[in-house]
Amino acid sequence: MAGPNDPLLDRVGGTPLLPLRTVGHGLEAELWGKAEFLNPTGSVKDRAALGIVRDALARGRLGSGTTLLDASSGNTAVAYAMLGARIGFPVTLVVPRNANPDRVARIRAYGADLVFSDPLEGTDGAQREARRLAAASPDRYFYPDQYNHPANPGAHYATTGPELWQQTSGRISMLVAGVGTGGTISGTGRYLKERDPRIEVVAVEPTGPLHGLEGLKHLPTALRPSTYDARVVDRTVRIETEEALEMVRRLAREEGLAVGASSGAAVAVARSVAAASPQAVIVAILPDGGSGREVDGA
Repeated sequence: MAGPNDPLLDRVGGTPLLPLRTVGHGLEAELWGKAEFLNPTGSVKDRAALGIVRDALARGRLGSGTTLLDASSGNTAVAYAMLGARIGFPVTLVVPRNANPDRVARIRAYGADLVFSDPLEGTDGAQREARRLAAASPDRYFYPDQYNHPANPGAHYATTGPELWQQTSGRISMLVAGVGTGGTISGTGRYLKERDPRIEVVAVEPTGPLHGLEGLKHLPTALRPSTYDARVVDRTVRIETEEALEMVRRLAREEGLAVGASSGAAVAVARSVAAASPQAVIVAILPDGGSGREVDGA
């Protein structure tokens, strides 16, 4: 059993900022990708999950056999499962039945329990099921609710934002990030705007409620998380699934980066807005790695 301060957990955050020179060829703007897929479980969600768990441990909410229960589309579930195994607390996770099978296998490998929700209801259905389970057994579960927990954006305010400010020497002029819980874009964007209010924050969403961009929400038709701070966002750009997947393939073949669909969506949007933003320094958040299925289009 490891404590909350541990060499593995110390590897959460501190991810590199990578130039996207080939994908960005022909642009006057600089295009960069924040490589969040290099976190220990392979996604940006390690930051929020660790922030939530550390807060719970500090408040005495975890321990004495209490089970952490939360809903997720997949990546946060993997992060929670790893933290439960590493620190030593039981974990139960509610995910849609059509969640990425690779992530489901990893959750099980870490020893967490899984509850599957209606795939047609997406993460909203998973949230409703987690709330039902928590209400039915309040003494058994600690339900942090990542979609409404302040430590989610707080983790990005404390880490991701400062990292980008330092890595760009304060030159960043635009942040592009997908919206799932909204924690990444809200916490990072708030920190950056406090340093320079001129920095533009661009949110990336799917074009509709039925899409293939795992981890992203179409906010007009979804349960709106309180972790999403619309005051931080300057504009929202919606993207088709196939356009995002085409960028996934380009990033693999032209940049050597095997990333997921939400990463492809962020870079595709970053490239599209860069055309009208000469001299800008644009950072796209690359939230997770991708499988061979995403890269080869199978």
